[in-house]
Amino acid sequence: MLLKYCAGLCYNERRMGNSKIVVLGSTNTDMVVAGGKLPSPGETVSGGRFLMNPGGKGANQAVAVARLSAKRGACVFIAKTGDDLFGRETAARLKKDSIVPRLVVDKAAPSGVALILVDAKGQNAISVALGANGTLSPDDIAPFRRDIENAAALVMQLETPVKTVLAAARIAHAAHVPVMLNPAPAAKLPKALWPLLDWVTPNETEAEILTGVKVADAASAAKAAAALKRRGAGHVIITMGAKGVYCGDTARLHPCPRAKAVDCVAAGDTFNGAFAVAIAEGRALDDAIAFAQKAAAISVTRPGAQSSIPYRKEIE
Repeated sequence: MLLKYCAGLCYNERRMGNSKIVVLGSTNTDMVVAGGKLPSPGETVSGGRFLMNPGGKGANQAVAVARLSAKRGACVFIAKTGDDLFGRETAARLKKDSIVPRLVVDKAAPSGVALILVDAKGQNAISVALGANGTLSPDDIAPFRRDIENAAALVMQLETPVKTVLAAARIAHAAHVPVMLNPAPAAKLPKALWPLLDWVTPNETEAEILTGVKVADAASAAKAAAALKRRGAGHVIITMGAKGVYCGDTARLHPCPRAKAVDCVAAGDTFNGAFAVAIAEGRALDDAIAFAQKAAAISVTRPGAQSSIPYRKEIE
């Protein structure tokens, strides 16, 4: 498996000159209420602050790739929006981060929206209305086949239909483009998808849902990682919040930098975008994990999703 990892890095070193990382995924507008505590079912908690921020796991990871890459314009983002104000704002924001937008407009469905509650410790509860994200189809991404085939890497999540994720992974795999899946939110995946995945990056909750193994420490993370590898995944990274990151290849838990958490909404997305950048650049695995952890640690000290994602100069 290590040979596969090294071969992928060498392949990327040849192609990174003009190639971009392609992110395929969701884009939402986040409606955030930050308060003292998260309400229990039936409870009303008053006194919070309301914020409206750009979000969506796909868009967050695209912004992370764009801001943390060495060059501007290093990311292509494939997504679907509604024919509405939120969709038009999404297109404008992507350009501000020098992201190349590949947006499909759905005339019938609205753009995606997420309702987010954040407590004083930075913990959150999120409810998402997928909208147009949920209608992104294999036919929708067909016009962007060349973008995927010429990419330095393909990064995806699960806020868009699994059949579309599978279709994109097949295109990338056939072109020897490394495929990275952040299986969030966790969902049952087709057997045909697993062998196409070079990297799988669940958090501890998603790893438990996918494998049935309750992830609480390095030993249990190792069991979950081994289960995912048996399904065909090339490499497994399990993010475990303040405990750190478990890497199947290094077989250890990498402790994360200490940070005073204000808002953890986009921490995982920041890690994934940063990790994709580091792997595509051919960094050693320990260095790639450390780079991504530093980016995520900065993001939790700031409110909001995309507004919290740091720039490369802040890491270096």
